[in-house]
Amino acid sequence: MVPGIGIDYTPAWEQGAGIGRYVRELVAALAREDRDRVWRLFVAGSRKSRLPKPPGENFHWRPAPLSARSLQRLWFRARLPLPVETFTGPLTLFHATDFVLPPVRRGTRTLVQVHDLSFLRVPDTSPPALRSWLENVVPASVRRADHVLADSSATRDDLLEHYKETPGNRITVLHGGVDARFLPRSAQEQQAVRRKYRLDQWPFVLSLGTLQPRKNHGRLVQALSRLVEGGLDLHLVIAGGVGWLSEPFHQQLQESGIAERVHMTGFVEDADLPALYSAAEVFAFPSLYEGFGLPVLEAMACGTPVVTSDLSSLPEVAGDAALLIDPLDVEALADALLRLTSESQLRQQLIQAGRTRAGQFTWRKAALQLLDVYRRVGDEPAP
Repeated sequence: MVPGIGIDYTPAWEQGAGIGRYVRELVAALAREDRDRVWRLFVAGSRKSRLPKPPGENFHWRPAPLSARSLQRLWFRARLPLPVETFTGPLTLFHATDFVLPPVRRGTRTLVQVHDLSFLRVPDTSPPALRSWLENVVPASVRRADHVLADSSATRDDLLEHYKETPGNRITVLHGGVDARFLPRSAQEQQAVRRKYRLDQWPFVLSLGTLQPRKNHGRLVQALSRLVEGGLDLHLVIAGGVGWLSEPFHQQLQESGIAERVHMTGFVEDADLPALYSAAEVFAFPSLYEGFGLPVLEAMACGTPVVTSDLSSLPEVAGDAALLIDPLDVEALADALLRLTSESQLRQQLIQAGRTRAGQFTWRKAALQLLDVYRRVGDEPAP
């Protein structure tokens, strides 16, 4: 069997949003750019019969019957040296896309992708068990890997600060991109997505992300409450599944006095996102920490003005095309929302700047950069 490049596609198969979407888009872009190499997509906890058609003729599914959790227990708790090639077949290089690098055979080159270090930067926003797990496996994976991919310069800086034994020349920043489907949608498409997710005709602020403390939805509700008290007719739509440690948010929402103005759609299908972004008056992303912040760029591409945090990677992503605020400052967040809903000149300025900014981030650019990293790390078999 000819050795190939292996990619852990498991998060793309298991996760609808976040890292899952990042990996799906990146692999799809690789398939458009490369038709020569042999690619093997590793999927834990699946069977080939359940998987769709591969993204390219030179891409091949390599499923494993064991779940990702079971494999991680074998690899990192039982210390079983079961190489990932047991499932993929021979590889020249393996790209671990989700923080954790499994065992590989001697001679296989390796990359591990670290999307963020939120479990170190904002530890209280992660469940203790998850934090403990990542604190053990991430540094070990970073040490073992031949090369490390970081989603942003901010994450690269975090890696250099927390894992000082990792030299900077072993870390490459690989920004995500914005798919071409993200563009302003018609009033008809916006109306259809409003009907689907039971959103009436009222003006709304949109926030996208799993319901968990790091996304800072609680302060967003507080900011909206102040605006409503001031007479502004505005609603909040939170699009995303329920994550961890979300009970305090639900309690806070019930005590806010504006619970009827806050609408949680649950997970939104990828195909519906452009119209949902387009329908919003403002996109608010006051996260306490992000490794990249792809929704900021997607909202910009759809012509929606953005307010986001001045922390972690978000200034790097937004540039001067959004209002940046301290995510701990409810007054600043409320003021930014008010300005973006009432100052037409500012809205138009940021809408134009946002579309230009989003156009600078493409999945093709990311795929070409990644192919170059593969070449430098060594994607050809040794002679």
